[in-house]
Amino acid sequence: MSQHRSLKSSSNIGAKRSVLKRFERIDLLKKRGKWDEKTSPIGLPKTEPEA
Repeated sequence: MSQHRSLKSSSNIGAKRSVLKRFERIDLLKKRGKWDEKTSPIGLPKTEPEA
C-alpha cells in the first residue's frame, strides 16, 4: 500500500512559518522595542515573522 501524498515529507521542511508561538512573538516584540514587561502575554498584537 502506498503512502498518501499529504503524509510524505516534503523538501519545504525549512520553509518560513507564517504563525509564531507566543514566546516567539514576545521575543520578536522585545527585539523591536515594542514590548513592555507590564504588558499581559494574553492578546498579543499580530507580528510578522522576520524575513
